[in-house]
Amino acid sequence: MQANIHPEYKIVKVQCACGASFRTGTTKNTDVIKVDICSKCHPFFTGKQKLVDAGGRVDKFKKRYGI
Repeated sequence: MQANIHPEYKIVKVQCACGASFRTGTTKNTDVIKVDICSKCHPFFTGKQKLVDAGGRVDKFKKRYGI
């Protein structure tokens, strides 16, 4: 194997917009990675997911095409 061809791998802090933070490994040349959403505030992981029928799209389709 060739020496010195791999990027440096280091531990960085990840900060979410909700205020949560955690540490992870990366090859990016930064000390902090800022994200908009994480597992602590994402609706799928928190169980607060809302299912919305956007204006009855299925019914509109069926009505339009006579299905």
